Amino acid sequence: MATKSSGFVLASALCFLSLLGFAYCADNLSVDGLVYCDSCRIQFMTRISEPLQGAKVKLECRDREGGTITLSSETETDEQGRYQIPVEGDHEEEVCQVVLVKSPRDDCSEISTDSHAKLSARISLTNNNGIAGPHRIPNPLGFLKTEPDAQCAEVLKELGLTPEGDLA
Repeated sequence: MATKSSGFVLASALCFLSLLGFAYCADNLSVDGLVYCDSCRIQFMTRISEPLQGAKVKLECRDREGGTITLSSETETDEQGRYQIPVEGDHEEEVCQVVLVKSPRDDCSEISTDSHAKLSARISLTNNNGIAGPHRIPNPLGFLKTEPDAQCAEVLKELGLTPEGDLA
């Protein structure tokens, strides 16, 4: 009889502890991204794109209605061009995006002003979106090189593109 009681107490304790984990499962997320030097000025990564160490990026969330900034956090990339921005709370009702701030390289510091580039690093920062896990990974962000690399014509040809980035 004591064995059954001990087993019940142990099972109950395990169930309680597993539920306790859910109670402390706060809305803590992490935005994990990559910044690179766009060697061919085509606004996507190629085999000659280089990760940028020391690039500064900023995560901003804005209220959908008024556009008021509700969250702003800046960080710097590591030696692999990667960054990680911890996020507290749920930002389901906000528009959040990562933007480029500053490049560590003078020859690769231009920020594209194309409208599609501004939308490329939007990110959903909520647990109510079907994404499992705490990590949110936006599209890679690239600073444009001042002059395209000499290898770009070959790289673009391999991709079936013209030197202007159009389909061949």
